[in-house]
Amino acid sequence: MWIDTHCHLDAAEFDADRDAVIARAKAAGVTRIVIPAVDVHNLDAVRLLAIEHGFSYALGIHPLCVMRAAEGDLARLAEALETHHADPRLVAVGEIGLDFFVDGLDPGVQQHFYVEQLKLAKRAGLPVLLHVRRSADKLLAGLRRVDFPHGGIAHAFNGSEQQAQAFVELGFKLGFGGTLTFERSLQIRRIAASVADDVPVLETDAPDIPPHWLYKTAAEREAEPGQARNESAELPRIAASLAELRGWTVAETARITSANARAVLPRLR
Repeated sequence: MWIDTHCHLDAAEFDADRDAVIARAKAAGVTRIVIPAVDVHNLDAVRLLAIEHGFSYALGIHPLCVMRAAEGDLARLAEALETHHADPRLVAVGEIGLDFFVDGLDPGVQQHFYVEQLKLAKRAGLPVLLHVRRSADKLLAGLRRVDFPHGGIAHAFNGSEQQAQAFVELGFKLGFGGTLTFERSLQIRRIAASVADDVPVLETDAPDIPPHWLYKTAAEREAEPGQARNESAELPRIAASLAELRGWTVAETARITSANARAVLPRLR
């Protein structure tokens, strides 16, 4: 059994063939998928999709969406977390975090929404799914500032070994996906190979972060839109890269990473 801890299954890229995508995932042994929200407008969509297909979901406002968010959106998120708190399929607050890679995002606005959502997660007693892009130190500072006790997943982790260890010390697992499959991703592959056994979890971030066998250049994507789409069915093949790096069998990789996911997202149990 495989657990995809991060898949945007509600994304428009899947509208034409979502049922087929889900069928392929299940045929590949991906029996549990966590679907994170990105803003208040898809809180219901991810919840209903998870319920319909027997998956799990997270509720939050993505850092790339905070520039169009309003203060009232935090109240709407708080209300949703309270309304659905008893739902065992609600496993985390997310996707939240900071993105210092994309131009035009106000750092102060990002920080505000990040910290306030950490407070909501702390109040709800839920872990968080963190967006980490050139922002690991600021994310860690926010966790310490809020004294956040529930851990979570540093999604698509791409920081340093020191930052990785700092997240682990705060109760976080590290999410590894398609980037791991590129031989030139030296630092990520080194961290994936060296962290303790109880740290790695697997994810796709589908439809994004395709593994190397699906990757297309910008020119290729323009010529053939949609051809680089990632999906959860790719997870076992992505996992094979982690298995090779760590000297695990594929079966060990499934067992260990699934146990890690259930440990950090207890409602997955």
